[in-house]
Amino acid sequence: MSSPTLISPDKLARLIGTAKTPALIDVRTEEDFAADPRLIPGAVRRNHEEAADWGEEFSGHPAIVFCLRGQKLAQGTAAWLRHLHVDAETLEGGFEGWKAAKLPLVPASKLPGRNAQGQTVWVTRARPKIDRIACPWLIRRFVDPNAVFLFVAPSEVVAVGERFNAAPFDIENVFWSHRGELCTFDVMVEEFGLATPPLLRLATMVRAADTARLDLSPEAPGLLAASLGLSRMYDDDLEQLEAGIALYDAFYRWCRDATGETHNWPTNKAKP
Repeated sequence: MSSPTLISPDKLARLIGTAKTPALIDVRTEEDFAADPRLIPGAVRRNHEEAADWGEEFSGHPAIVFCLRGQKLAQGTAAWLRHLHVDAETLEGGFEGWKAAKLPLVPASKLPGRNAQGQTVWVTRARPKIDRIACPWLIRRFVDPNAVFLFVAPSEVVAVGERFNAAPFDIENVFWSHRGELCTFDVMVEEFGLATPPLLRLATMVRAADTARLDLSPEAPGLLAASLGLSRMYDDDLEQLEAGIALYDAFYRWCRDATGETHNWPTNKAKP
């Protein structure tokens, strides 16, 4: 019988990408991390020796801790966190178990540098519609749950990025931008190693709505309508972002779990 403080890779994979994802804490040694510098989606790196110092930041929240194989470093760190009122579990098999299950891994080299609070910072054009909501959703759910997004005048995006150490996205002539027929969301899914069937389906919807090629996806007109509606409902870009994240949560769960479900009322049966 498995331990109540263990979670399987498959079960964790079902949580990642949802609003219920626990904090993911990578306590691999520097040597182990250097051997494979990739991260389980959304994970943060921490030093196991300092768990008593940094553990308080996760107090009152669920967390999953993993080391290379899910043994002494992860289990010891999780035990410390439970003393600090963190509902901490360890990942069965650790990083190696996740990798053996062929689950997504994010190259750490693709992440921008973090600020003093450990957050990645991103900057884009103000008044977002589709790509500039979809990309922050992807980053918050699969890359950095604490990411900060700055919305500024289009002409100032690059300069703000330089002055505030923020990664610019969805503007011309930067790394995180459209490439050929792909939109920025497509690029992020690919570059972050997140090309799973649900996210690829969602990427097609986003691309279709964002580039006015609605024939690519039957669901794209609905995404476009919802996105434009949100842009009319909110004057504050950050409020719109929070509402948009809930919208993309719903579209992602449909892509992952509900594409085969149909609505069967009324039944349209012929009357006798």
